[in-house]
Amino acid sequence: MKPLHDKRILITGGTGSLGKVLVRRLLTGEMGIPKKLIVFSRDEAKQHFMRVEYMQKKVVTDEVIYQKLDQILEFQIGDVRDYHSVSSALRNADVVFNAAALKQVPTCEYFPYQAVMTNISGPENIVRAIEEQQLPIGIVVGVSTDKACKPVNVMGMTKAIQERVFITANLRCPDTRFICVRYGNVLASRGSVIPLFHDQILRGGPITITTPDMTRFLLSLDQAVDTIFAAVSGANRGETYIPRVPSARIVDIAKALVESRPINIKIIGIRPGEKIHEILISEEEANRVYDRGEFYAIAPILPELRSSDKTESVLDGEYSSGNDVIDYKHVVELLKQQKLMVGQVSLENQELLR
Repeated sequence: MKPLHDKRILITGGTGSLGKVLVRRLLTGEMGIPKKLIVFSRDEAKQHFMRVEYMQKKVVTDEVIYQKLDQILEFQIGDVRDYHSVSSALRNADVVFNAAALKQVPTCEYFPYQAVMTNISGPENIVRAIEEQQLPIGIVVGVSTDKACKPVNVMGMTKAIQERVFITANLRCPDTRFICVRYGNVLASRGSVIPLFHDQILRGGPITITTPDMTRFLLSLDQAVDTIFAAVSGANRGETYIPRVPSARIVDIAKALVESRPINIKIIGIRPGEKIHEILISEEEANRVYDRGEFYAIAPILPELRSSDKTESVLDGEYSSGNDVIDYKHVVELLKQQKLMVGQVSLENQELLR
């Protein structure tokens, strides 16, 4: 039996870049046909357009899931900051994916308490509702970021606390498995560097680079969802799953997208809260990292939650985007493979880049 078959699934932030791909993948039935799929977010316009998009897909006959779309897909307006709307949505869920977040680094620097309310109070509302109402929810997945590792900005700091809120929740709610995923830059997500570069190129330049040395981990939205599904299938309580993905210099990404166009690249300096290299696993975490095939699993920091398995860690140092950086040629190949070169962007990615 597939792990999410006949489950009622709630996705907070379900109209965001990740949420939309997560919904699409869940509706293929690859993790099992869900009994209900609830998209929970505060933006009624995004919900409307998403609803219309799926209504138009009812004519599709080669995917069984769409024959029951009216019974499966549901939209609910609410905000993770509001305990009452979170509590109401959770009453109808067996599995929760928390994809709601304030994730743009500069925005969080200028409005830090807004980041606290969404990225920390939101997860706490989920845990509190499950604990106080003794809700029979089997799995909660917290979606985190490389910026939560050795954080230097508000976004990363709040995401790091989110991870701890969910990990500790395994003690508060022993009948629910709380797990996390942590990954780097998603290639086509809103607010990421590639949509910015596309816009700058289409305007004739220049492309703005903070520093020539800056590197970032790179993965597609589908790889992000692969990480979530792998954690659902294999993560123990309190574990955090990390994908093994390539990293690249941002300047190489810019040059690859420019191709032969007469567009200048301008160095503008590091913005508030930025790192030169991102880290997915810190030196302190490296001694409790285990091999899960295409992923690493970080054992929980709380000893009460750790497995009795004495397997040795597979890392002896931090996992940084500054290590094993792919060269320019491979950056071009990766962008072409993901259909992200200017003029090559797929219809699906065009929607996600908006």
